[in-house]
Amino acid sequence: MKYHRSYVVVVMSSAKGQIQAPPGHLLGPVFAPPMPLAPFATRPADSRGRFYPENESATRTCYSRDRDRVIHSSAFRRLKHKTQVFVQHEGDYYRTRLTHSIEVAQLARSLSRSLAVDEDLAEAVALAHDLGHTPFGHSGEEALNAVTSDIGGFDHNAHALRLVTKLEHRYADFDGLNLTWETLEGLVKHNGPLGAPLRPSHDARPELPAPIASFDARWPLDLQNWPGLEAQIAALADDIAYINHDIDDGLRAGLFEVRDLVQAPLAGPHAERVRTRYGELELSRFIGELIRTLMSALTDDVLNETGGRLGRARPRSGAAVRHQTDALAGFSDAMLREVQALKRFLYERMYRHPRVIGSMAKAKEVVIGLFEALVENPKLLPPDWMAQCGQGGDSATRRVVRDYIAGMTDNYALTEYSRILGTRVSLD
Repeated sequence: MKYHRSYVVVVMSSAKGQIQAPPGHLLGPVFAPPMPLAPFATRPADSRGRFYPENESATRTCYSRDRDRVIHSSAFRRLKHKTQVFVQHEGDYYRTRLTHSIEVAQLARSLSRSLAVDEDLAEAVALAHDLGHTPFGHSGEEALNAVTSDIGGFDHNAHALRLVTKLEHRYADFDGLNLTWETLEGLVKHNGPLGAPLRPSHDARPELPAPIASFDARWPLDLQNWPGLEAQIAALADDIAYINHDIDDGLRAGLFEVRDLVQAPLAGPHAERVRTRYGELELSRFIGELIRTLMSALTDDVLNETGGRLGRARPRSGAAVRHQTDALAGFSDAMLREVQALKRFLYERMYRHPRVIGSMAKAKEVVIGLFEALVENPKLLPPDWMAQCGQGGDSATRRVVRDYIAGMTDNYALTEYSRILGTRVSLD
């Protein structure tokens, strides 16, 4: 397959100053990267732009600017103290949302480079994909979703969109980060279309979360279509990263042993080969060798399967990728079955481990207790948050409190619970 090099610079100027373009347009110059991109890549020069028009950089593509904006956001920094599986007190060796996001971004860049698609866009989506998560991992999200069911519940992808389009207050001219259409599309749809099913055989999809439906009404994200290949790659990188780091964290935490892992789907043969080749290793060296070989097997499978799908579909543009009836990036059927089986193993050994369940039950109590107390007395909120309450009745207050708690780190949630309810909670 031959790829061509494209250098496109578009400059829009006016003697009267900045052009007032409609939502979604870019104002030049638009920087095109000095790298060969495949015909099916998402190209910066073809971006649908930003909701609020801005002058683009002469030295960075619009997607590299998106990546930089995510990195410099408050929501991204808070991921440092949001747990992935274990609560913060478990120790400094385990993943947080921040370290997980960095690992996903590294994998997304590597896969994108091999497939000759836009690395910056894939990285931007990868770094942003967990921005909307609550404190205390999935248990925090479950608790916040349960107590807000009367106002639409809580969905971390929808909240991530809300963060980057409204709740981040970094720029004087607009709320949010004003990311490009393609990055927003990837953030919302990296796991697949959200609109009407593309084929009658597909299951009906659930009702859209309100933040996504509301933004889509203002600037349609083509929810019925697949995202670009870069976002599909970011989703696969997420799968690969968390499978491997769950194994790493689970072994280090003693939730299962090497002898258990040898019997596990997919990872078992890799673990056995490491033991056969090296004998008894210290745990950190065993984990390093295991993860190295398992991650290589997963990424090689993605590259081979995705290359085959691209060869059969022969998409000639990023738009053609979006209008396929199925994803163009993915695991092979055989690998997908193995991945799903390994996920079930890890779910039972980690997420259902008594030590984890006990901590997460207490974490849910913290989230629910905070929500109820703050809704009952919004004056306990910081002044800037309290100022948003009261004009839309109780529903408005509940939405403000939902957003406030969703942004908390684990430690801050515990501190606020102690301050507001007068009770210290230990997650041990």
